[in-house]
Amino acid sequence: MLSSQLTTYLSITSITSTFNSSWIGQLVFQRIAPNSNLSSEAIDAGIWTVNSIGRFGNQMGQYATLYALAKLNGYQAYIHPKMHSALSPVFKITLPVLSAKVFRRIQWRRVYLHDWMSEDYRHIQGKYVQLMGYPCSYTFYHHIRQEILKEFTFHDHIKKEANHYLQILRGKHQNVTYVGVHVRRGDYVKVMPKTWKGVVADKGYLEKAMDYFRNKYLNPIFVVTSNGMEWCKKNIDASRGDVYFAGDGKEASPGRDFALLAHCNHTIMTIGTFGIWAAYLAGGKVVYLANYTLLDSPFLKVFKPSATFLPEWIAIPADLSPLMPKSSVQS
Repeated sequence: MLSSQLTTYLSITSITSTFNSSWIGQLVFQRIAPNSNLSSEAIDAGIWTVNSIGRFGNQMGQYATLYALAKLNGYQAYIHPKMHSALSPVFKITLPVLSAKVFRRIQWRRVYLHDWMSEDYRHIQGKYVQLMGYPCSYTFYHHIRQEILKEFTFHDHIKKEANHYLQILRGKHQNVTYVGVHVRRGDYVKVMPKTWKGVVADKGYLEKAMDYFRNKYLNPIFVVTSNGMEWCKKNIDASRGDVYFAGDGKEASPGRDFALLAHCNHTIMTIGTFGIWAAYLAGGKVVYLANYTLLDSPFLKVFKPSATFLPEWIAIPADLSPLMPKSSVQS
């Protein structure tokens, strides 16, 4: 319903290979208020977009990177309907939407990004550019952090629901500190050791991370979300009464879990872009799992920790012993 109310679809009847201002305004539909006009001159000046792939955190990273790089290079950014469908039910995003039909017919210059900012990304050539990859590095957009946070403003009803839930958890306690805990499991449990020579967060890491906040704050409340909640209930000690298994783990509709995390004061994350973005939006102190692959992991060819985790975030090294030969672990 939200999409139908806020999105105006401009029909297109024909597309040629030559871009000109007489018809190019018909190529896009925009999430705009009624009676607003879309400038064909602005569209003729260039169209930048990004691939829409992966899950919720990936889509956020792609959106933010497109927003930042298009602005840096002086072009208007547009998003694919798939990205709009993923993000607009949760956030008040403002980038206009390009129809899927036009996506298929424009001759894009595709620019494949690695996951950290480079000097050449400040000087990308082309009026009709599609950024490619899974960018999710703060080095692309941290210089305009406030703008990115504004783009990822929650819809009022989502914000209200998250805050109401947190108030229920607080009960009669005063001066509580909410700590969002995101535990990524699912496919990563097998993919990390088999493909990337890495591990996911274990019981020991979560105990250390939670103890950090217990030692720092008087009344912490840990709000746990995960796509492996049964594992969490078996491995996270809730006997103190400060742990709440709040998430529903629905990967197809992650907005509720994400909103709960983002409305906490601080964050414990494990691995994955979902937790990274929840921490980025929540602000506060962030504890993250560090060094979770072997040094010869192929993952390190596409992933740069220093470009992923903010310098002020707090690292707790992973236990890599499950990846070691049994003889070396025993010795």
